[in-house]
Order: sequence, then C-alpha cells, then structure tokens
Amino acid sequence: MTRRRAGTPALDVLTAAGVAFTTHEYEHTATHHFGDETVAELGVASNRVFKTLVATLTGTGRPELVVGVVPVSGQLDLKSLAAALGGKRADMADAAVAQRSSGYVVGGISPLGQKTRLPTVLDSSAMTYPTILVSGGRRGLQVELDPADLVRLAGATVADIGRS
Repeated sequence: MTRRRAGTPALDVLTAAGVAFTTHEYEHTATHHFGDETVAELGVASNRVFKTLVATLTGTGRPELVVGVVPVSGQLDLKSLAAALGGKRADMADAAVAQRSSGYVVGGISPLGQKTRLPTVLDSSAMTYPTILVSGGRRGLQVELDPADLVRLAGATVADIGRS
C-alpha cells in the first residue's frame, strides 16, 4: 500500500500559481551533503540540482536574512551574494535560525513557500537550463521547474553567486 504524503508550502505555492512542475521523491537517508544524495538518488547532473542556503547580510542598515540558490556542484560565493543584494558582507546563517525563518528543516529548505519570505538570489547558471531542481520543502522531495518560474514566484534576483 502506497501512502501519499501531505503537500508542502512550496508545492502549495506552485499549485496556486498554476505553473508546470514535476515532483521527484526518493528515500532520504543522508545526515549531511543532502544535495549529493539528491544527485545520486535521482541521477540528475549536479549542475541542474540547486541548493537553498540562508545567509545573514550586513551593511544594509541592520542585519537581515537572505537566500542564495546555487548548484549543488559548487558553493555559494558570499561576497557575490552580498554585492547582488547591495550589502557589504554575507555570512552563512545558523542552521536553527534558517529553520525557524523558513519553516523547513536543513536539507529540505525550499526557496518557495518559506514562512518568512526573504530576499532571494538565484545563480545565473540556472537560466541556461530549461528546468532545474530545487527542494520541494522536505528532505527527499525535489521540484523540477522552469527557472524563470522560480525567479517570478520567489521574487528572486539573478546574479553570478556560485563558484566551483
């Protein structure tokens, strides 16, 4: 017997917007390197699977949380993230802070449907693909969608924020 899991806020946002998307689920077992697990389980190129990272931006008045979305094959360039958002510096946010702000657990943070909508930057490499995969709001759930839809629904800026 197959049990259907409840939706997530990310899936609710996509459904309400009426955009085309595909969900990809797999049995999650990793304790870290969640992106690598996704790539291995789904057999998708690591430059098409994007991770959602929460950072703290300073130099814009008061520190604020922001989101960077980059390929799992690389890293978030914090200096470039800060520059894309007009800040002086960005540092990775504490995991507990990221979870509280987003409403998701680390490894399942989606750029969509976050409890508190944060300024978001999507790495420009995403725009070279017809579809990319991002977390659907829980570990073991990815959403495949057009990157232009992600930009629109997340209110994201597109910039070069990833590095190898």
